[in-house]
Amino acid sequence: MTDIQQHQRWVETLSRNLEPDLATAVNALYTDGIIGKRGAFSVEWVDQLHEDIQVAYEEALSRPRGAVGRGPQRHYVEIHPEQLRGWLDLVDHPWVRGVCETVLGPDYQIIELGFDVPNPGAKDQPWHRDFPMPEETRSTGRLTSLAFNVTAVDTEPDMGPFEIAPTTQWDLPVDFEHEMFPDKSLYPRYTDLAVRKYPQRGDISARSALTLHRGTANLSQKARPVLVLGVDAPGAGNLEHHDMALTRPFYGSLPERVQRHIVSPIVDELTPITQKHSIEGLMMGED
Repeated sequence: MTDIQQHQRWVETLSRNLEPDLATAVNALYTDGIIGKRGAFSVEWVDQLHEDIQVAYEEALSRPRGAVGRGPQRHYVEIHPEQLRGWLDLVDHPWVRGVCETVLGPDYQIIELGFDVPNPGAKDQPWHRDFPMPEETRSTGRLTSLAFNVTAVDTEPDMGPFEIAPTTQWDLPVDFEHEMFPDKSLYPRYTDLAVRKYPQRGDISARSALTLHRGTANLSQKARPVLVLGVDAPGAGNLEHHDMALTRPFYGSLPERVQRHIVSPIVDELTPITQKHSIEGLMMGED
C-alpha cells in the first residue's frame, strides 16, 4: 500500500476550516474511497435524467461504436452535456462543487460525462480500477481524480448492484494486469472488504476510480443505468481518453463558475461520440 501517513496528512490539510459535510467527504474519500449523499436531487429530476439516458442509449446502440461493451449485456456510453437537460444542475450542485474544489483544487476540470447500463443478464465483472494509479498518487498520497455516480433507478438487490472494496485505492498494483486488474489470487481480500451499494433515485456518490470495484450480476428483468461524471485535478491526464464537447451557445449560457472548469472543445456543432474509453479487461466474454 502507499504510505498511510501521507493520506492522513492530506486529510488534515484539506479538512482545515471545512464545513462538516465536506470534511466528512474528504475523510471518506481518503479512507474508504467512496462517499454518498442521500437525496441530493429530486425524484422528478432523476426521472428526467432517466428519460435522457434512454434516448441517448438507443441512439448509441443504433450506430457502430456508439456504445462500448463492459462485459456481457453491459455497456458504457459517453455523451455530450447538452444531451442531459439536468447537466448544469449536476455540475453546479453545491456538494459536487464543494467536493471537487476541496479534493482536487480550485482549478478542477470536468472531463467526462457518460453512463453505464447493466442490462438483464449482465455478469459479475472482474475486480478493477478505471485507470492505472497515477505517479503523483503513488508518490505523494494525493487523489487527483474523482468519479461521481447518480443512479437513474431505485437499486434493488437483484439488479446487479455496484460492489466496492473500501481502502483499496491505496493498493499498489503488484500482480495487476495493465496496473488495473488484480490477479484472481487477490480476490479473497476484496471479497472480505466488499460492500454492495443500493442507491435510490436522488442519491449521488463520489469515489476514487482507483478503489477496486465491480458491477455484479443483474438477475432481474430491469436495466440499472447509472450516470458517470468524471472530474480531474489539473495534469491528472485523463482528458485524452474522453471526447465530450459543448456548443458555443450552450457554453455561453453557463455561469462563469462552471465555464472555468470546462476543458473540452467548444464547437459549432456536436458530433456523435465514437467510444474510445474501452477497458479491454471488461470486454472479455461478451455475448
